[in-house]
Amino acid sequence: MSRALAIIPARMASTRLPGKPLLAETGKPLIQHVVENAQRAASLDRVVVAAEDQAILDAVESFCGEVVKTREHPNGTSRIAEALTMLDDDHDIVVNVQGDEPEISPAVIDALVAGIAADTEAPMATLCTRFADDEDPTNPNIVKLVRDARGRAMYFSRSLIPFDRDAGGVSAKPQAAPGRAYWKHPGLYAYRRGFLLNVYPTLPPTPLEELEKLEQLRVLEHGHAIAVIEATPGSAPEPGIDTPEQYAAFVARWRAK
Repeated sequence: MSRALAIIPARMASTRLPGKPLLAETGKPLIQHVVENAQRAASLDRVVVAAEDQAILDAVESFCGEVVKTREHPNGTSRIAEALTMLDDDHDIVVNVQGDEPEISPAVIDALVAGIAADTEAPMATLCTRFADDEDPTNPNIVKLVRDARGRAMYFSRSLIPFDRDAGGVSAKPQAAPGRAYWKHPGLYAYRRGFLLNVYPTLPPTPLEELEKLEQLRVLEHGHAIAVIEATPGSAPEPGIDTPEQYAAFVARWRAK
């Protein structure tokens, strides 16, 4: 099995849920749930939290997590690129575990690491998973994606893609037929070390990235490939925590265990 380093970017200044890394209605700060799940992944040798806010760094250190202090950054990818330059580490694969996904599955992290290791031409990889029957693929808080015949990303969007013309937009069932299923995008990425250090920092922001507020579009707009690995059914994480309602739902699930 390929081995990797995980860096978890975190910040306090979320637009829809300020201070979310430190929300602790479960008895643990949100960021601790993320770290502990990542540490359970067999493919990871090391898990580091990267943040500019001292409150986050202090919280992580309080449960013996590893931290690195970064500058302010416009997105998580640029934050982990800086963090990587500050770490004494030589892993070729670097995983960007989103700091707001407390239910991230260790098995999904392992699948992503295996996926980027297998696609030797892709400098970056991410996940896709099918919508459940009770999920709404038109929800703009859930990012969608489409793939090409090689399993590489063609586009990511908050809008519904693809548009089913004959069904007037969305099919009656998100799982419709194999060629007409909608794919959602859990926020988990893996990069090759050289791409993250030497290529991504040179890529200027792009129009589609800024329009959709999706950082991965910068990579596609500049012509770089993103391999897409399908998460095993039932193993994909719940959506990231972006709103008070999503956090409340997470707390309810956690208390019900």
